[in-house]
Amino acid sequence: MARDSDYGAFMEKFLLQPSSSPHELPLNSLTFAIKDIFDVDGYVTGFGNPDWLRTHAAATSTAPAVLAVLRGGATCIGKTVMDEMAYSINGVNIHYGTPRNPCVPDRIPGGSSSGSAVAVGAKLVDFALGTDTGGSVRVPASYCGILGFRPSHDAISTAGVTPMAQSFDTVGHLLKHAILGDYVKDKVPSLKPFLSGGKADQEHNIPPLAALSSARQLLQRYEFKINHGEWVSTVKPDLGPEISERVLAALKTTDVNVDICHSVKTELRAALIALLGDFGVLAIPTVPGPPPKLQTDPAPLEAFCAKAFSLLSIAGLSGFCQVSIPLGLYDNLPVAISLLAKHGSDGFLLNLVKTLYDTLEKEVGIAERTSY
Repeated sequence: MARDSDYGAFMEKFLLQPSSSPHELPLNSLTFAIKDIFDVDGYVTGFGNPDWLRTHAAATSTAPAVLAVLRGGATCIGKTVMDEMAYSINGVNIHYGTPRNPCVPDRIPGGSSSGSAVAVGAKLVDFALGTDTGGSVRVPASYCGILGFRPSHDAISTAGVTPMAQSFDTVGHLLKHAILGDYVKDKVPSLKPFLSGGKADQEHNIPPLAALSSARQLLQRYEFKINHGEWVSTVKPDLGPEISERVLAALKTTDVNVDICHSVKTELRAALIALLGDFGVLAIPTVPGPPPKLQTDPAPLEAFCAKAFSLLSIAGLSGFCQVSIPLGLYDNLPVAISLLAKHGSDGFLLNLVKTLYDTLEKEVGIAERTSY
């Protein structure tokens, strides 16, 4: 069970240490946590639900994404709470509790990588691994006032990660500071193309945000059904109301219009590549507003999530990489902006964020001091 002394962030604590001496390795002395969706040899991957935990055996190997971080010299201290079956962006789990948002305790932490974001925001670890299918790293990062990185689709191995919807699933990172830029090789080009937004003089046929969100939702439901429909139908797990409603909708999904949704993905990626070129960056709000309050009524919360998915679906459908960057507080609530770059430009984007981050931190600090 999640423990309140740890902000309710952890499912269980354990130590996974580098197999060789961590000295002189890039992540030496850093600690991290992992979402309860990653396989760890000898532990059952819980996937946010006690019935899943009960009906699955312990993993016989550790996910490559986790092993890669261990080889870098970092130490894992445990698994974190997540939304059931990764099917929410709110961070509320009726079985294991809602991790406490360290930035604004009366607000939801965001999900489904809720515990991972809270562990970082509360400074319980230096960084954490999560997964981002529809927004599950970017949303909790923005709500908890930390950095959240969704890599290009397929850039990081998802082997040993329980799938949610594999054509969207990514292994993401949650951080308090811009440290990832140290471990990539690409050089940052002139900021001129960044500031101009790429080939802005051309016209590009980008589908409306509502169409993007609808296509993402249908494909995600369809893939979730393929992955887990049989287990849900057989076990009939105890699910929270929000999750139960979404899972039921997924089980009713057919392959009608799936081809059209894949065409939307193809068209979106082509339009964004034409718009941004090699070094253009798209800047958008990560989410449409501050984190909702705890125990917000379901209807307005769902309406807010629908607006959020309109923004989140851009990277999800295109496969582009995205970093959510905290911009401090407005009316004492966290604000974030996101930068997106074309698929495969992860190194460029991370280095750009690292280059800008020190300046952003200084500007935010000045703005907050002068607002009092």
